[in-house]
Amino acid sequence: MSAPRPVQLASGRAIGPGRPCFLVAEIGNNHQGDEATARRMIEAAAAAGADAVKFQKRDVHALLTSAARHAPYAGPNSFGPTYGAHRLALELPLEALARLKAHAEALGLVFFASAWDAPSLDALAALGVELLKIASADLPTLPLLRRAGALGLPVALSTGMSTMDEIATAVAALRATGAPLVLLHCNSSYPCPPEETALPVLPALARRFGLPVGYSGHEAGLAPSLGAVALGACMLERHFTLDRALPGTDHPASLDPEGFARLAGMVRELEAALRVTRKTVTPAEQATAAKLRKSIVAARPLAPGTVLTAADLTVKCPGTGISPLFWDELPGRTLLRALEADAPLAWDDLAPARAAEGGGRP
Repeated sequence: MSAPRPVQLASGRAIGPGRPCFLVAEIGNNHQGDEATARRMIEAAAAAGADAVKFQKRDVHALLTSAARHAPYAGPNSFGPTYGAHRLALELPLEALARLKAHAEALGLVFFASAWDAPSLDALAALGVELLKIASADLPTLPLLRRAGALGLPVALSTGMSTMDEIATAVAALRATGAPLVLLHCNSSYPCPPEETALPVLPALARRFGLPVGYSGHEAGLAPSLGAVALGACMLERHFTLDRALPGTDHPASLDPEGFARLAGMVRELEAALRVTRKTVTPAEQATAAKLRKSIVAARPLAPGTVLTAADLTVKCPGTGISPLFWDELPGRTLLRALEADAPLAWDDLAPARAAEGGGRP
């Protein structure tokens, strides 16, 4: 199967094989409903090496039943007495998102968001985002998938909480719309234990669906995210916060600016390490080999006409003479000139090998 075609964004960036991993700082609702905080988070994400910032948009009345909106919601992570009030407290109005989008783009970032319901989806499209995100929770929501695909924008679809058959159904629904699609391997635990990240699923998704595949990570550390890039993730999304100790379920599974910057630097270093795909000897290695490898040298003073035996030879540094790889070719050869002990042998020091000997060297 040929490599999937990268998904092209309106700003000129592309997500897919052969392109730098698209690093997303998932701000989500970690701004706690405060636009000024969101603005600072965008600036911190840009400074930390992100390519994009992602928010979340919900229309609480379209998203939740009346019973769910009025359900009591208490606890250390609550921002309101009911679940509906809690969700409303974390929402930013569309006008604020428009200002934040302009700020992000002025800093060279792609701005996009997860749409959790149809009104939010339409609002984001009207805002002019160049990429739509469908969260893992909505992978089975076929009406929302079809509505997203019909907008003609690229779609990133997270696959947490989903079986392969469920993913196949969602992919078929989006493909039928013609929308460019990126799949994100994901485990929807917050935070996700490393042993549950199931990173080998990432290349399995790429093989099965022939799409660009990325990784939406919810682990507390960095190693699984780096492993995902090594396995071919073309997009890497991590939750982002200014302070992991803030109240809210996402903050413990988020990276602060220092952590995101470390991850971004390591991803770029890893990409450089993956660039050469065949075994080769670099110029720096050649210089090291000349110093540290050994050459075949005379074990004692040798006179011209000596028919060499293994006892006449030894190996010592530096590696600028005949390599010990050719050790078996030298016994039986006649020496043409005198050599002092430790003198390196050269092929010109030896009489031509007889044809019967089958030697491949002069």
